[in-house]
Amino acid sequence: MDTESGTWPEPSPSEIGGRVRTIRRRRGLSLEVAAGLTGISKPYLSMLENGRRRFERRGLLEDLAAALGCSVADLTGQPYLPGDRASADALATLPGISVALYDATLDDVPDMPARPLHELASWAARANEHSAHSRYGAAGRNLGALLTNLHVHAVTGTGDDRRTALAALAEACVVACGVARSLGNQDLAVTAAARGQEAARRLESPALSGFTAMTSTGALSRLGARHRAERVAGTELERLVDVADPTAPDTATAEAAGMLHLSAAQMAAKSNRAQDAAAHLAEAAVLAERTGERNTLWFSFGPANVRAWALSVAVESGEGPAEAERIEATPGYDQSLTAADRRAALHFDLARAYAQSGGVRDAAAVRHLDTADRVAPQRIRHDPVARELLAELDQRAKVRTWELRSLKNRLGVG
Repeated sequence: MDTESGTWPEPSPSEIGGRVRTIRRRRGLSLEVAAGLTGISKPYLSMLENGRRRFERRGLLEDLAAALGCSVADLTGQPYLPGDRASADALATLPGISVALYDATLDDVPDMPARPLHELASWAARANEHSAHSRYGAAGRNLGALLTNLHVHAVTGTGDDRRTALAALAEACVVACGVARSLGNQDLAVTAAARGQEAARRLESPALSGFTAMTSTGALSRLGARHRAERVAGTELERLVDVADPTAPDTATAEAAGMLHLSAAQMAAKSNRAQDAAAHLAEAAVLAERTGERNTLWFSFGPANVRAWALSVAVESGEGPAEAERIEATPGYDQSLTAADRRAALHFDLARAYAQSGGVRDAAAVRHLDTADRVAPQRIRHDPVARELLAELDQRAKVRTWELRSLKNRLGVG
């Protein structure tokens, strides 16, 4: 304790275990009680707090936050201070997004002239492409102004103009959610996702409703609101079950249903419901086999993405190594993922999976983590689990390789 201020010293952002210990003590909880509430053993919690084990599963972070009565951000220390100019530019976009979402609703908007609708719709599409490639500074640049202008058209427009505005607004909200979530502002991500859902509902588009619901499930789950996230996914899947036709000329609704199944599978894995996770993965695989590789709104639904999500589910279930080997045995396993964000996510999950081998596959883990960071640096460098994984790999390393040192410099860990 700092004797002058009477407070506990603030751990660095990568020291999640130190934050857990500090919050647990302030709550007056013993190791045994906190471990019991989380569903893990007392020795395991002790190792997490002391840095002898690291937080490689998002579900564990969410469970611990719930047990300690705090937010996931309280444990991760997000959002992190920018480590480079690109991160600083990206983080600078968040206040404008927040103001826009609170200053306008779909029933009340500022009295202002709006830019031409076709320009705004093109802008939303470009921002979504930037986000899909983890270029968050470019995706979020003036995004607040875009959101405000689209709200004005959605409220004051009529007929086809109103429909175009609602569709573009839903897409812009997907972008806002993705930028905020990736940069660590989970509350803003949930707000943006909810607004996107509202726009899609007013448009009465099953496909867009499905995609925005999937966006909401991801934001809510990352926040730790797993119960609500599962409700959102389940409710939307019930609405789509009779209209998600993977053989239709437009497969967007089937793609949205498939993405919801993938999200539901991951959440089931976090809650240790292996059978539910397997069932949702199977449903997604059937849809993907019939749609083929698609990319509506940059969601990248198809067989390749189903394999990638299956790996993520396996990692959350503690069965990552075997699934990683199966994926790497598939020729060109990452080439069908056109978005940099998805390719980076796959390599990151390969790294997490091989790290679960207890040290014998750490070289592969370092290689895939390095690849993930080179593909989408802004995505990886703002991810608390990536920092934990790197700290674990560094802690176990018998030889400090150049790749490991380089990763520590890039992620600000060490």
